[in-house]
Amino acid sequence: MTPIRVLLADDHTLVRAGIRGLLKGLPGIEVVGETGEGHEALRLAETLRPNVVLLDIGMPGLNGLEVAARLTKFDSTIRVVILSMHLSEEYVLQALRAGAAAYLLKGSAGTELEVAIRAVARGETYLSPPVSKRVVDDYVSRTGGATDPLAALTPRQREILQLVAEGHTSKEIAQRLGLSYRTVEVHRNQLMKRLDVHDLPGLVRFAVRVGLVERDT
Repeated sequence: MTPIRVLLADDHTLVRAGIRGLLKGLPGIEVVGETGEGHEALRLAETLRPNVVLLDIGMPGLNGLEVAARLTKFDSTIRVVILSMHLSEEYVLQALRAGAAAYLLKGSAGTELEVAIRAVARGETYLSPPVSKRVVDDYVSRTGGATDPLAALTPRQREILQLVAEGHTSKEIAQRLGLSYRTVEVHRNQLMKRLDVHDLPGLVRFAVRVGLVERDT
């Protein structure tokens, strides 16, 4: 039987080591690569062609939700499992909108990780038991079926929004993305206009609310 090829993406080295250790002894599952950075996760996925990608939400530079959205557009056969500490309707809904096939809480038992991987590899959807369908339905009901608040932004704008929320200056963002300072400032101003946000703290609060960056613990 062809093994399920898994790519790990989590910015915590010890977490990756723990997951790798859990999966190492499982029959029919093979870890083919790992990384702690979102852009590198995209590059490795293109190179290694895994069946399943385990993505942490809170990676710097390009978070797991954005990586998931780009991965599923790049190759719809890749199944994404989002790993998160947060039992939040907004995080779960953002993950599903991004194309994730599973949402797994980091406090879950190791056996649940195996169940999730095998389920998504079969083409199924998996949610940790606390993340019930009712939670998502209740959220959609309360918001009146509201559309994705990030839908009005381009992938580049979402990327810049995350970097802004992480505390990077426009000069740092320009250097990191290979853009001019003026281009970054234009994107930043467009973000504020599209989101109807008028200051930097407002952008940060929005990014936290929609899951681009995680709340400080």
